[in-house]
Amino acid sequence: LTRSVFCLITPISIKNVRPYQVGKLFLHLTFSLCVITAFPTIFSSRLVQHELVANYSHLFWVKGSQPDLVPYLLLAHIDVVPASESDGWEAPPFSAKEIDGFIYGRGTIDDKGPLVGILQAFEYLLMKGYAPRRGFYIGLGHDEEVINNVSGFNGAMNIMRILKQRGVQLSFVLDEGLAILDGVISGLEGPAALIGISEKGSATVKLSVSMVPGHASMPPRESTIGILAAAVKRLEDNPMPRSFGLGPERGMFEHLAQKFRFPMKLIMSNLWLFSPLLGRVLERKQETNAFVRTTTAVTMFNAGVKVNVIPSLAEAYVNLRIHSAQSLQEVVDLIHSTVGDQRVKIELVDGFDPLPVSSYDERSFGFQIIKKTVLDMFPTVTVAPGICIGNTDSRHFKDLTSDIYRFAPLWFKPGDAQRFHGINERISKSNLEELVAFYFSLIQNCDINKLPEPHTSVHEL
Repeated sequence: LTRSVFCLITPISIKNVRPYQVGKLFLHLTFSLCVITAFPTIFSSRLVQHELVANYSHLFWVKGSQPDLVPYLLLAHIDVVPASESDGWEAPPFSAKEIDGFIYGRGTIDDKGPLVGILQAFEYLLMKGYAPRRGFYIGLGHDEEVINNVSGFNGAMNIMRILKQRGVQLSFVLDEGLAILDGVISGLEGPAALIGISEKGSATVKLSVSMVPGHASMPPRESTIGILAAAVKRLEDNPMPRSFGLGPERGMFEHLAQKFRFPMKLIMSNLWLFSPLLGRVLERKQETNAFVRTTTAVTMFNAGVKVNVIPSLAEAYVNLRIHSAQSLQEVVDLIHSTVGDQRVKIELVDGFDPLPVSSYDERSFGFQIIKKTVLDMFPTVTVAPGICIGNTDSRHFKDLTSDIYRFAPLWFKPGDAQRFHGINERISKSNLEELVAFYFSLIQNCDINKLPEPHTSVHEL
């Protein structure tokens, strides 16, 4: 497993920098050879059809013995964000070095751990002579980490187009997203496995101010920088309205209610009454404020070219993650009203609405299969629906299924979230084995024709 992680970490991490075409071809060939070498049974099996998508992404189709069963899709991405050893890593970020039972490397969490888990589990199943009853797809995208809202446009989007052209409908999609949180949620007794049933929307907005340039010795009363800084300050001082309880985050806290101590247990069991109170508590911390509202982050501010010149142009970029209770247009309208200055030009660079909420009741096939697989492995874990505050490749598949889930059984303890896209990203060897075991069981669990009748339907009180 460690060799597989090393093989998969090394080449594609550099590709994200997008070198010259020859270099990209070399890296693609390197990755392909690594995958074929690490998982030879997958590529030699007569059950598996493999095709290259958009030069760098991979699509596998595994035909089931019962074609009437609707197939599903396991999704992961190959690429990673950049990393440099000079940032303060304890081990070179592309070495897969083992330290105290952990494998260090960029992508071990996002998203090479789940990717290796899927492929290694399927490799083992094929070696054992397994043939699925329910067919399934494995999609490996190559551009999920591309900046702005074009992520997945060449990889996942083209995989989706191929499936759509072939008339494929999916039972569900499972991608990266949420994880098993242990000691992360304050006051929660025991670990919780959160299965993402939706994602927040996203928007990038550009603010700009233009005026005639001048000499610093004769400054105007207000400069482009001053006007724009005041507009940005108004956005930070007036956050988007509190929306806690109006989206899927409500279901998450209701599912977890019984695992909290008093008085939080009482509050979360009665969100019809206490949602405003809990929203005010959660918004005090940046980690939980994201559940409460559309968040506003000023990420870029550019102005000036010389110390003695009044700049003619000042620009700022604002990134917003849109709560499920709002739409993209509502958010843009609120920015206009909050800035309230005609001198500030406001442009929507790109964006999309929050994703639909997937089903998670007792009759939800995908959710219940994932939940069963988690509980079979970790009986003491509480399973609950959750919402992803970031975005994944899975959002491109909403035309092929109404049920998209974002989860991998990665264990997150206090401080681990900072490793995500940060320094010292790592995964324990035992957790890597758990990832393989999870997908090994999940694929087999999906072979049932339908879910058992829910308890409430069989025993009416």
